[in-house]
Amino acid sequence: MADKLEFRRAIRDALDEELARDERVVFFGEDVAKPGGVFAATPGLYDAHGEARVFDTPISELAITGAAFGAAVCGLRPVIEIMFADFLPLAMDGMVNQAAKYWYLSNEQAPAPIVVRSAYGAGGRFGAIHSQSPVAWFQNVPGLKIVAPSTPADAKALLKAAIRDDNPVLFLEHKRLYSLKGDAPTEEVTTIGEAKVVRAGGDLTIAAVATSVHHALAAAETLAAKGLEAEVVDLRSLRPLDVPAVVASVTKTNRLLVVEEGPLTGGWAGELVAQVSEHALGELDDVWRLATDDLPTPYSPPLEDDFLPGTEAIVASVRERLGVAAGA
Repeated sequence: MADKLEFRRAIRDALDEELARDERVVFFGEDVAKPGGVFAATPGLYDAHGEARVFDTPISELAITGAAFGAAVCGLRPVIEIMFADFLPLAMDGMVNQAAKYWYLSNEQAPAPIVVRSAYGAGGRFGAIHSQSPVAWFQNVPGLKIVAPSTPADAKALLKAAIRDDNPVLFLEHKRLYSLKGDAPTEEVTTIGEAKVVRAGGDLTIAAVATSVHHALAAAETLAAKGLEAEVVDLRSLRPLDVPAVVASVTKTNRLLVVEEGPLTGGWAGELVAQVSEHALGELDDVWRLATDDLPTPYSPPLEDDFLPGTEAIVASVRERLGVAAGA
C-alpha cells in the first residue's frame, strides 16, 4: 500500500515542484523560509531553491501583498503567505484594488499571477481573531478566485493550478486539515471552479468545503443508518462556484443543505442558495443553510465545539428540517 500524503506535505510538495518547474515562481512571507512556516507547511524550500526565490519578510501584510503585486506585473509569479487569514484585511488593498483589477484595467493585456496562501478556520482554540473564515470578505471581488481544498490530493493539485493561473487566487488552508492524510492526486493539476461529488445519494444534497466536507460525510453515514441517503458535494472553490454541479445533484435529490463555517449573515452559503434557486427552483422541495451564529469564535473549547457546524449539528439540522429520526 502506498504511503498516504499529509495535507501540509501536499502544500509543500506543490510549492517545491512549481518552484523547480518555473523559474519565475517566487515564495515569500513571514517565517516561511528558514523556519519552514508557522504550521510546518514549507520546510526545506529555502534550502532547495535559495534565498533569492524563497525568503522571509518583515511583519507587514500590506507590504507583502504590495511586493507580490509589483513582482507579478514585472513578470514573476509570486506565492505569498499571510500567516492567519484574520490578517487579510491588512492586505486587502493590494488584493482588491490592485491585483484583482489589473487584468481589467489593462484591457486584458497584463496578468497579475499572484497566489495568496492563508491558514483559516476555527476548532484549533486560537480565539476570536485567529479563527475566522474570510470568504465573505472577498466573495464579491471580480477578478479574484477563492479556493478551499478538503483533501491532500486536492490541496496539491489545486495549489499547482493556482500558481499557474494568470490572475490572483486566494488559497485557503483550513488549520484543522494540516495533519490530515490521504491519497496523492491522480492528476498533476485540477481545474479551479469544478466541484466534485464525494458521496452519492438520492435524498438530500449537502454542499460544503474544507473541514465541513468531512463533517458532511460523517453526517451522511449517520443519516444513512436511518434510511436517508445524502449526496455530498465538495465545492473545492468558492469563487467561482460550480453552480451547475450543485444543480445537477439537486435535480436528483430535490433538497439542498449548504454547510458554511462562518457567520450566517452575508456568507457564501447564501449566495449558493440564491444561485441554485434561480437555476433549479422547480426542482427544490427544500433548501436551507447551516452556518455559525453571528458571533466571534469563542476561545473556550466546549463553546467553540458547540459554535461550529460539525457532524452532530448537521445531523440535528437535517433531523429537524426533514423529520428524519437520525442520531441519538
